[in-house]
Amino acid sequence: MKNFTLEEIGRSARKAETVLRVLSASQKNRALITSADYLVQNTKELLEANERDVKTAKENHMSPALLDRLLLTEARIAQMAEGLRKIAELDDPVGEVLSMKQRPNGLMIGQKRVPLGVIGIIYESRPNVTSDAFGLCFKAGNAVVLRGGKDAINSNDAITRTLQKALTACQLPAEAILLITDTSHETAEEFMRLNRYIDVLIPRGGAGLIRTVVEHATVPVIETGTGNCHVYVDETADLKMAVDIIFNAKTQRVGVCNACESLVIHEKVKDELLPLLVQKLKEKNVELRGDEESCSVCAEITPASEEDWGTEYLDYILSIKTVKDIDEAIAHINQYNTGHSEAIITRDNDNSQKFLDQIDAAAVYVNASTRFTDGFEFGFGGEIGISTQKLHARGPMGLKELTSTKYIIYGNGQVRP
Repeated sequence: MKNFTLEEIGRSARKAETVLRVLSASQKNRALITSADYLVQNTKELLEANERDVKTAKENHMSPALLDRLLLTEARIAQMAEGLRKIAELDDPVGEVLSMKQRPNGLMIGQKRVPLGVIGIIYESRPNVTSDAFGLCFKAGNAVVLRGGKDAINSNDAITRTLQKALTACQLPAEAILLITDTSHETAEEFMRLNRYIDVLIPRGGAGLIRTVVEHATVPVIETGTGNCHVYVDETADLKMAVDIIFNAKTQRVGVCNACESLVIHEKVKDELLPLLVQKLKEKNVELRGDEESCSVCAEITPASEEDWGTEYLDYILSIKTVKDIDEAIAHINQYNTGHSEAIITRDNDNSQKFLDQIDAAAVYVNASTRFTDGFEFGFGGEIGISTQKLHARGPMGLKELTSTKYIIYGNGQVRP
């Protein structure tokens, strides 16, 4: 690994971006498919690099949940490749004319979709982000500069070099994807201020990382949020469905932002639901922390603190709050959620619509797991992140969210009087 200066990286990315913005859809798709093939062909090299990262992480006593986020397997590399192929199948948003109107003076004024330019992404120990970020940024005509965490540096470097080789094979600039290999905090903060070259910065990670980027960046930031996600079980819920959904949302992968961290239940179903749920969650040794009402139902539930209601555990821990009606449930969720993903389990159509209308979050579900808040599941072929802010992009960020617009004006000699 060679450490290039941020100035060198920025200049290289900007130069590559001028090529990418005018590539045809067929050129981009061919490069994406080639990149997917290269990932699969280089599986052995990628696994060896990842093994070094995992070994170091274990020596540093990384938690099982975070180790799972770091780990690459043959299946996960195959999924990364499939993600690139899916992106190649998607419609190219670049060049889409969104509107065209004629003014009284004869001017034709339209709006056209264009790439953002050079996108910077700061993320933690999830090496699949390297591939996903490249694919989406590239298809939308952008160059991408990546700064991953030190925990995954070998994995990220191996993936980046593999993708660069694929680009070179397609006679395209390898600098369409660049990795900052200096993982120091000083370099990260300098990167956040590289507004000479970076058009937008996207942080992906925990609350601390996102807060640091928002506080220090001079580059415009699209904030991807943490996930204190709730499932509310209404008084009319199918309780078997509720148990299945909660089990999936909590345990399918605990170290991800769309995992359920908090359970809210109507007081009328707690006596029947909680014993069923406790029994099911024992399969994964989930620790349950509840309010006084839920603790009185099951001895396995320990008392929760006020801090529990707002905590993203990223672990096998679930908080439980009982409420008297849907209005109290909505108020509790809106007070403690992070604007990510919230779900209601109910048979009552009025309550489902009230929940959809009044919950303030990027994704709101009726009778489904929060784990579906994901670019691949939404048909985007992958995602850059899940935006919990309300400007430009909200929810899983696919291709269109990685573009901007510009006005195009056709005249025939008009001058302003």
